[in-house]
Amino acid sequence: MTPSTFTSAEAVELATVIRSGFEESRHIGSAVVLDPSGSPLISLGAPEVPVFTRSSLKPLQAIAAMKLGANVSGTWAALSTASHKCEAGHAEAVAGMLGSVGLSPADLQCPSAHPTDGAFRRSLQETGAGDPKSALYFNCSGKHAAFLMAATAIGADTGGYLDPTHPVQAKVAEAVETFAGEPPAAVGTDGCGAPVFALSLVGLARAIGCVVQLGSAHENPATASATEDFTSYAPEARTLMQAVFADPWAIEGHGRPNTTVIDRLGIFAKGGAEGVIVMATKSGYSVALKCLDGSSRATGLVALILLRKAGALADVSDELLDEVIAAITDPVTGGVDSEGRTAVVGRVVVGEDVAKIR
Repeated sequence: MTPSTFTSAEAVELATVIRSGFEESRHIGSAVVLDPSGSPLISLGAPEVPVFTRSSLKPLQAIAAMKLGANVSGTWAALSTASHKCEAGHAEAVAGMLGSVGLSPADLQCPSAHPTDGAFRRSLQETGAGDPKSALYFNCSGKHAAFLMAATAIGADTGGYLDPTHPVQAKVAEAVETFAGEPPAAVGTDGCGAPVFALSLVGLARAIGCVVQLGSAHENPATASATEDFTSYAPEARTLMQAVFADPWAIEGHGRPNTTVIDRLGIFAKGGAEGVIVMATKSGYSVALKCLDGSSRATGLVALILLRKAGALADVSDELLDEVIAAITDPVTGGVDSEGRTAVVGRVVVGEDVAKIR
């Protein structure tokens, strides 16, 4: 039998899409919100069933690389946990990370890509170089650069740094189990080529909540797993969180959803492919969810609403929260208005199973 995440029968309605007053689509999935002690406040669907965590796991990969000696701070540290859209600043920083250990983009083993950021892509085209692709421009290049820096620091082979048995990936696996408080249910290959772990949403929320709390001047977070090893990562967690909150643009890009949440609300946010997202407050509240259809259209909206319903956003005004939700959630559009602008004819809203939570 093929291993699987939760089924549609186990899922709940997280969000709906309304077009012209008609409910056009429904996003079902599972979600969990944990308090600073790691206890569930809200549980929807089957959050105990494993999901591939995708890029939501990057903070653990980053601190594992840092623990091995990847010498990153500031923007470099933020890039080590980023899914960037490759603005010019992203490419420059990743190139600097590689150059600091005598390596180059040719040493990256993530796929090659064009920059997603239009301005940077056009600037490259204007140099007469055509429309270049490079592993440097791939959204995970910062994480891969940190892996390579870690491999160099311990004198390990840089050619096989993505192999699950490589010392760098072994350290990542150790960090994952330590912070999640559970062994991965499966290990696969992520879109960037790195090992990706299947954890329950509870484990994912626990892990990232602990990293954020540990790294935000909370010396003894209660969300840790039963082991004591997590405290040894405190310096790396602090370096990482200081970098992320100082340079939120590095995590995704100016105006992008994760960056906007970090910048305007002071909440760590890290989305992943296939409808996964995790958010955590500096005080230790965390939320993790997965839309079963793999869509990320409503994940930020649902995650923030769940944090509000859990009482985790007492210091965030409803007005500011609504502004941020509007900024990170694409409207439903159709045609143009009387002035020739794209017309908004609907919206994405939380589903019935989320809305009824008091």
